[in-house]
Amino acid sequence: MEAQSAQGKILILATESCAYPGANAVGQAHMSYPANTYILRVRAPVLFPERFYIDCFDKGIGGIIIMSCGVECPYEGAYEALARRIDKVFALMKARGLDIRRLRLTSICTVCTRAFVKEVKQCMIFWRSWGSGRRNGGNPVFRDRLSGIERNGDGREGIAAI
Repeated sequence: MEAQSAQGKILILATESCAYPGANAVGQAHMSYPANTYILRVRAPVLFPERFYIDCFDKGIGGIIIMSCGVECPYEGAYEALARRIDKVFALMKARGLDIRRLRLTSICTVCTRAFVKEVKQCMIFWRSWGSGRRNGGNPVFRDRLSGIERNGDGREGIAAI
């Protein structure tokens, strides 16, 4: 997928029992996050197949944040199954040359307003650096802050073009 702009869409899959009330608390506290964020209230993110995430990226979603209840999920075994599913999605993303940092799995509780906003802002910061760092036919390039070495989206060292 080619980056169409540095303002990519962020999709949040928020569990109805934990993260979605957390998102509601963010609104009630009048906290802000980027307007290009779309929150989808879900019963349990484990219900989405691996292909769903790939299709989202193909259709222009810049980043996906899965905000779940973590091990406190009301559905027994759902979080562990979700973690296994995300591992499979990461493998599919790598095979397609997609940067795995575009997909995040995090636990957000009903009152985690700061953590919610922080996750969204981190995703936006990544998306901006990813979108503006694309060179050489659309391949993302990142500069390691400590070493100054540029890396391709798959982690391999790339040609530094300063």
